[in-house]
Amino acid sequence: MEKAMFAAGCFWGAESAFRKIRGVTGAACGYSGGVVKNPTYKDVCGGMTGHAETVQVEFDPSVVSYDELLDAFWSMHDPTTLNRQGPDIGSQYRSAIFFLNSDQEKAARASKERLERSGKFDRPVVTEITPASEFFRAEEYHQRYHEKHGIEHC
Repeated sequence: MEKAMFAAGCFWGAESAFRKIRGVTGAACGYSGGVVKNPTYKDVCGGMTGHAETVQVEFDPSVVSYDELLDAFWSMHDPTTLNRQGPDIGSQYRSAIFFLNSDQEKAARASKERLERSGKFDRPVVTEITPASEFFRAEEYHQRYHEKHGIEHC
């Protein structure tokens, strides 16, 4: 199994979307990209920790590739809005790919370049591509939120 980390706005929808992909064996909501150890949801929402709401995805690369996960990531949010997804505003909702190794970095950068060249968006893609920092699992009530509440879409 391998891991990948993505921030696509509110982590509930992204976690739900990743879980539906064949070959994804697990997905967890959490926080990454910040400077505070063990932040709480309240801390992150305060905007002072530097964390983004992040989904850590565990996947079987013999079933689903990292490139396929990148394609799913691009399709589940608007990567052209800085620090915002829909009604959610703040740096904790930024678009980010946190790479775990050099292969993921190369794939993420190439994928972003392809998206930019595709002309799909009228505005620049603002998704950050940065080395993964420590992932802090969010509180249990955030895990499988859509599933627990019968929500199909964001």
